[in-house]
Amino acid sequence: MTATRDIRSVTLEDAPAIPGLRARHFHDASDYERLAEITCAASLDDGIPYLPTAQNLQIEFDAADGADPVDDMVLVELGGRVVAAAGVERVVREDVPNYQIWGSIHPDVRRRGIGTALLGWNLARSRVRASREDPLVRVELASFSEDSEIGQRALLANAGFEAVRHFFLMRRQGLDHIPDAPLPSGIEIRPVLEEQRRMIFEAENEAFRDHWGHREMGENDFTRTFSRAELDTSLWVVAWDGDEVAGVVQNWIWPEENERLGVKRGWLEHISVRRPWRRRGLARAITAASLVKYREAGLDEAMLGVDSENPNGALGLYEGLGFAVESRAAAYRRELTR
Repeated sequence: MTATRDIRSVTLEDAPAIPGLRARHFHDASDYERLAEITCAASLDDGIPYLPTAQNLQIEFDAADGADPVDDMVLVELGGRVVAAAGVERVVREDVPNYQIWGSIHPDVRRRGIGTALLGWNLARSRVRASREDPLVRVELASFSEDSEIGQRALLANAGFEAVRHFFLMRRQGLDHIPDAPLPSGIEIRPVLEEQRRMIFEAENEAFRDHWGHREMGENDFTRTFSRAELDTSLWVVAWDGDEVAGVVQNWIWPEENERLGVKRGWLEHISVRRPWRRRGLARAITAASLVKYREAGLDEAMLGVDSENPNGALGLYEGLGFAVESRAAAYRRELTR
């Protein structure tokens, strides 16, 4: 759980000389409201369909094994109003420690040097943690940016980061005329029972182990998935071969985000097929079944994210089901210098 402590100030090296500007550490759960406000304002300005609630941000940070918001997050205030935030999280991807850095700045105060100062704080915090937690191994810094986040991409490039993998956000407008996609012989879709959640979770984790940049999921990830207020496993599509989970699509509807964006949209998350059941049309079948579920729920569009270099042909599969590329993003990496 998030702790409540005295507010601690932070000294930002190279902070711009703006009257009333101050930086501080995360204080208590009320800061998630401020972080949600910044994130949503930045997303709307950048055309990114990600408008998280304060509750879901808290779930994300509480479930992060490699970050303590009190020490690994910094907030920037201007005249007492929180206008920016940044942070660091340690994760292990493909046996390499990664310090993932992130930042968000309200559009009202962009292009004034705050982003540069926050990136410097992120890099310094990563070095401190790596010297303590990963002193004798190669460590990478990691970040992620949508192509529309022009300022962030420039900051990363100036700091020596390079785009190493590209991703697409795909959208299917209209849920009529969903292509027929029968299940492979012997496979059936069943409703999700609560006692099956662990088995489904572990099947997803296994399926993603051979995907680029895989991070092994743990107990906190399980808690994060099944503690969200928006959880509705009746929307999920889980394919079974006897007693074995063969494929899964987590389907989520984010009502507050939809209302703010004026859409009726569902998200296909964690589309996965375990290796023994690949190349048999199962991914196509469970994706199409997810679209049918959304149509029956009264929605009129769907979105998903995909690795542009997915070795299993996911991009072509989704295009064949009526999805089109909506936007592009990239994962950025650089080695951490001590």
